[in-house]
Amino acid sequence: MPDLRMNLSDTRKLGKKKVDTKYVFGKLMRYMKPYLWFIILVFLLNVASSVLNLIGPELCGIAIDCIDPVNGTDFDSITYYCIILAVLYVVSGITLYLSSVGMAYITKKMTRRMRADTFTRLLSLPVSYFDTRQTGDIISVLSYDIDSIGTSLANDVIMVLRSVVEIAGSLAMMLYIAIPMIIASPAVASPLLIIFVVTIPLTVFTTQFIVRRVQPMFRKRSSKLGELNGFVEEMVSGQKTTKAYNCEEKLIDDFEKKNVDAVDAYARAEYYGTMTGPFNTFISNISLTLVSVIGGLILFLSPAAATIGQISSFMLYSRKFSGPVNEVSNVMGEFQSAFAAAERVFRVLDEVPEKEIADGTEELTDVQGDVDISHVRFGYVPEKVILKDFSLDVKKGQTIAIVGHTGAGKTTVINLLMRFYDPQSGTISIDGKDISTVTRDSLRRAFTMVLQDTWLFAGTVYENIAYGNENVTREDVERVCKAAKIHTFITRLPQGYDTVLTDGAVNISKGQKQLLTIARAMLLDSPMLILDEATSNVDTRTEQTIQQAMHLLMEGRTCFVIAHRLSTIRGADKILVMQDGDVVEQGTHESLMAMGGVYKDLYTSQFESY
Repeated sequence: MPDLRMNLSDTRKLGKKKVDTKYVFGKLMRYMKPYLWFIILVFLLNVASSVLNLIGPELCGIAIDCIDPVNGTDFDSITYYCIILAVLYVVSGITLYLSSVGMAYITKKMTRRMRADTFTRLLSLPVSYFDTRQTGDIISVLSYDIDSIGTSLANDVIMVLRSVVEIAGSLAMMLYIAIPMIIASPAVASPLLIIFVVTIPLTVFTTQFIVRRVQPMFRKRSSKLGELNGFVEEMVSGQKTTKAYNCEEKLIDDFEKKNVDAVDAYARAEYYGTMTGPFNTFISNISLTLVSVIGGLILFLSPAAATIGQISSFMLYSRKFSGPVNEVSNVMGEFQSAFAAAERVFRVLDEVPEKEIADGTEELTDVQGDVDISHVRFGYVPEKVILKDFSLDVKKGQTIAIVGHTGAGKTTVINLLMRFYDPQSGTISIDGKDISTVTRDSLRRAFTMVLQDTWLFAGTVYENIAYGNENVTREDVERVCKAAKIHTFITRLPQGYDTVLTDGAVNISKGQKQLLTIARAMLLDSPMLILDEATSNVDTRTEQTIQQAMHLLMEGRTCFVIAHRLSTIRGADKILVMQDGDVVEQGTHESLMAMGGVYKDLYTSQFESY
């Protein structure tokens, strides 16, 4: 199956203020293209069902004309037409059922593909994308928005296809019946067509007028629901902090505001989105009433122009005409909702993947671990610079510790090393190669990272430690766990290494989580190591034990260590003291303590026991 994700050559037509309906529809057509013949079959089944339904009123009129109180009623003919009608409606129901099943199958395939493409695109996006968006809002795109598209395709498209055929067919049959009446009695029968000459344009104009004004409301509805999901996701993940700080009342108030905004946006979109239905129903009822009155006048004033059966058929066709018009009007709100949801999905699919943002083409191989950072200037927001003129020269196997107050730029250095972000100016080189000229994949394979925020997924202990290492053995996993001083703990679990960790690993302590991530890092054979507050969640005694294992992990590797616990970096080859994006001091622990400057103040301010 061809790749259906966005082509980056497409112009960004999805503006933030206006939805390009043709653009969104074109993107949806790309997902329908692989099922073109199946869609054609579904359409033909719909046409067959509608055509069979359209024969019914004509047969009903013929059957009614078989009733003659004067000359006698032809019951055989009535029975014959009734049997034909029953067969037609049964076959019509079967074909409609088959088309509905077929459309449901197409929708399932499309939404599965769309969700897979969206998830794949999310994995390829730069870190900056996730830094500027709520997690709940992203989840809302994957779940609610794609479900909205699927629901509309599965239900509304079938209704619209069927309605269009019935509207066109009913109009043709009404003309077929009315034209002979007009020829026979122009003065009396002409109003039959004048009614539809007035009501059809009025219905179309009203629908278009309301749709144009309702579309932004559905876009706002999707946005507000995404914001609400984001807030709830943050609240649930941080519920322990909420309880610890007794912030329940404030959160309830904040939730109420976002809930009211979401409900108001939802209600406003639904209210105006469904206005077309009642208005068009009113017009169709007036139209049907006028048809009934004019039909009676034709029978009374010019009985030779039409029969009771013909007038009855015309009325049935007028109802079949107005009914689908009302159905289409009623689902226009759902279509607007689906298009607003599709816009949000395609915005994600239209984002430029990280690999295509000035990614290099050269593979970084045989890495030794020499790192040179020269005059780097960077800010997450261009006008707010964090690193002003940062330079650093690191030799193979050295351990570089970066310390400083919160916000000094320590983690920013790591983000630039890993190319989560690119500097505004300056260069970063590894073994003499500018990292902007090498592929991100090969660059990141050269590093092993242990972060302050532990990440474990719902799976066994073994699967979490072996994550990202397909060819490791059970012995390899046990070896690194012993080195990380976590093997004994694991063997005491109910199923040992096969014990399943719940989502987020809430069934073990934070310190144990950190030990598992450190064991995972030990399993990788990368020439460079990044430790970002790696022991922050470990108690002092456990920290002292794990330092021995960490020294084994760091041996022979170029290491970058960010630590607030300065006791953990006393043996570093070079310690950088950062302040407001600049390196204000650098040297060994002993030399920095002898300076009596910022580092000494930081060190002596901490209560340490050795």
